[in-house]
Order: sequence, then structure tokens, then C-alpha cells
Amino acid sequence: MYRVASPSEYLVITGAGIDDIKLAKKGWILPGQSYIIFDMSPVNYTFEVQAMSIEKLPFMLPAVFTIGPRIDDMPSLHKYAKLISLHDKLSTHVKELVQGIIEGETRVLSASMTMEEVFRGTKEFKQEVFEKVQLELNQFGLLIYNANVKQLVDVPGHEYFSYLGQKTQMEAANQAKVDVAEARKKGKIGSKEREGLTLQNAAKIDAETKIYATKRAGEGMMAEIKVKAEVKVYENVREAEVAEANAELAKKKAKWGKEAHVAEVEAVKAVALRDAELQTEVERMNALTRTEKLKAEFLSKANVEYETKCSQTKVQEANWELYNKQKAAEAILYLREKEAEAQKAIAEAELYACQQVADGEFYAKKKEAEGLMALGQAQGAYLCNLWDAVGGNYAAMRDFMMINGSIFPEIAKINADAVCGLQPKISIWTNGGGEGGRNGAMKEVAGVYKMLPPLFKTVHDQTGMLPPAWMGTLPNSGSNN
Repeated sequence: MYRVASPSEYLVITGAGIDDIKLAKKGWILPGQSYIIFDMSPVNYTFEVQAMSIEKLPFMLPAVFTIGPRIDDMPSLHKYAKLISLHDKLSTHVKELVQGIIEGETRVLSASMTMEEVFRGTKEFKQEVFEKVQLELNQFGLLIYNANVKQLVDVPGHEYFSYLGQKTQMEAANQAKVDVAEARKKGKIGSKEREGLTLQNAAKIDAETKIYATKRAGEGMMAEIKVKAEVKVYENVREAEVAEANAELAKKKAKWGKEAHVAEVEAVKAVALRDAELQTEVERMNALTRTEKLKAEFLSKANVEYETKCSQTKVQEANWELYNKQKAAEAILYLREKEAEAQKAIAEAELYACQQVADGEFYAKKKEAEGLMALGQAQGAYLCNLWDAVGGNYAAMRDFMMINGSIFPEIAKINADAVCGLQPKISIWTNGGGEGGRNGAMKEVAGVYKMLPPLFKTVHDQTGMLPPAWMGTLPNSGSNN
């Protein structure tokens, strides 16, 4: 048989050919299969949950929950169909199930809160209960569509809220009496104070007016003096900054120039000093060589004369002469050493003189750099002020700079010099016009041929090129016809 569910219902089919259950809005019920139809409309459940706060104060929480199947989730519908659909939604079983979940979560939550927190945070308390109850109902495929928590109610024998209301009423009544008395007091005192204040304020306003006029005049003069002083200080600071920056740049440039010049001088003088040292060493070695040579010669002669003549006199004479030669050689060696030392001293003196010259050039370059830096800083400040004066308009600033620098007259002069001396050649040709419409078919062709001679003439005058011979030749005369 074929069964169709209403818009708010579902068919739950089970039996042959179906492993678990099958949900459908319509379908065939085959032999060996059974079905039920359950309603998906939500139902209102009204409860009065008795709970206790953290201070062990009991209270009643009236609540109304609108609960029904979760129709937008098929797994939740399967849970509801298997667990709840066999029971009537208004039956005691379903109501006790829902009430047990709500009471359990409400009691657990209220036990962690004070009575004041529960009373003042009703909205937050409701949201907490709603979320925790929903987590439990998810396992049954149920959804809370709406939850309404009413005002808290006292449990019989524990009139906390009643006493709290009475306390509030008494406090309000007493406060009203105090306010009435305070108002009367203020009325009497205020009238007298108003009369005195009126006179005081009139005198005060007159005095303040005079003081304000004098003060404003003094402030105007002080502001004018302050502005002038600030302008002067700013100008002095800017001049000092420009001078300092220029000095720093000049110092660096002079330092670099000095280092380069000193390095060059040191290199040249180091070469000269090394050359003098090597020359001294060569002279000393030459003197030693000559001394040793003389020693060897005279010693050989002395030995020969001594051995051949065996004369004591010759030996003494040879030794004397050898002694004299040695002393002469040592004198020459000493003289050469002194000359080398003198050359070294001269080289050191020249090096010192070059360093002094380099220091002088460094100081001159430094001062020149300071001047250039001051000029550059002044020009930069001038350009910044000009930029601010024209409101950041680049075109206006460019035109002003060109006019101030006489650029436009220079451009005009350059353009005039460029075209000066040109001798353009202008050729005027006629094509014999004025024939009217006669021979109109050939007129245009004739006009093209008449245009060629002036064209070739112009090309020849400007470039010196001639047309090919097969096309024609130009006349040697200056005729244009």
C-alpha cells in the first residue's frame, strides 16, 4: 500500500529490505514492512524547577521550553524516530525525560552561583541553562526552539524575595522622607543664598571684566614680543645649523684632501729616504771593501819584504804604512757615514715642510668647504620657503626660478642664434591654371606632372640630389616655369 505523510509529519518505515529505518514523506509499504507516522511539531513544556544557590537558599524557577525534533538534520531525525517517536509527545515519559534534563542542568548551574548573581544575571543564567540543556537533548534529536525563564519565586517557608521586596520598599519610603526634608532645607537656604550671590556676582563680573580687558591687552603685547623672539631664535638656530653642517662638510673634505696629499708626500719622501739609506750603505760597504783590499795588499807586501830581506826596519815601516792606510780608510768611512746622516736629516726636514704645506692647504680647503656648505644650506632653506609660499605648486615654483634666473631671455637668445644666418630658398611654381573644365579627364593627371618639377627643384636645393635621368633633368637656369 502507498502512504503519504502530512506536511508536519514523517513516515518511519522498517522491515524487509531495510537495514535500520527509513524516513520519507511518502512511499510504498511492502509486505513484511511496518510503519508509523510521527508529528514534527514542537511542544511547550512548562516546569517549576526547584534549585538552590551557593548560599544554600532554595528558590523556584518557573520556565517554559518549546522543544521539538531537529527537522534540518537527518541524523537527528533518525535519533528522534528511534528513541522518541513511539511515545506521545505529551506523554508522561517524554515530559519526565525533558524535565529531568532541565532540572539537572539548572540545579548544577545554580549551585555555582549566588542568589544575587542568579537574580541580577537572569539573561546570562537563561543562556547558560539553554546551552547545557541543548547539549543533552542533542542525543535524542531534539531542539529547543524557544526558552522563557519567568521571575524567580520563593519556596514556601523561605521568603527571601518577599523580605527583599519589603526591604526595598522601606528604604524607598525613608529615602523619600529624607528627600522632602532636604528639599525644604535647600529651598529656605537657597533663597537667601541667591540674594547674596546676586550681589556678589554683579561685583565679581565688574572686577573680572576690568581684569580681563587688562589681561587681554597684556597677552597681545606678550604674544607679539614672543613671536618676534621666536622668529629671531629660529633664524639664529637655522644659521647655526647651516654653519655647523658646512663646517662638518669642510672638515671632512679637508681631512680627505690632507690624507691624500700627506700620503703622496710620505710616499715620495719615503722613497728618497730609502734611497739615501741605501746609498749610505753602498758607500760604507765600498769603504770597507777598499780598507780590506789595502790591508791585504800592504800585508802581502810586508810579508814578502819581511821574508826576503828579513829586515826589522822594513817590517816596521810596512806596519807603520799599513797603520796609516787603515786610519785613512776609517776616516773616509766616518766621513761617508756623517754625509749619510746629513742627507737623512735633510730628507726629514723636507718631509716636515711638505706636511706643513699640506696642513695649510687642508685649512684653506676646509674654509672653502664651509663657505660652500653655508651657501648650499641657505639655498636649500630658500627653496623650502619658496615651495611653502607657492603652496607646493611645482609649475609655479619652476616658472619663478626660471624668471629669477633669467632663463627665458637665455632661451630666446639661443633660439635667435639658432635661426640666425639661415637662408631658406622658396620656389614658386605655377601649373598654368585657369583653363576651366576643358579636357577635364586629363586635367588631374596634368596637374600631377606639373607638380614634379618644383618638387625636384626643392629637393635639389635642400639636399643637392638630382632625379634619375629617365625621369627628367632640371634646367641650369633659375627659371621656375
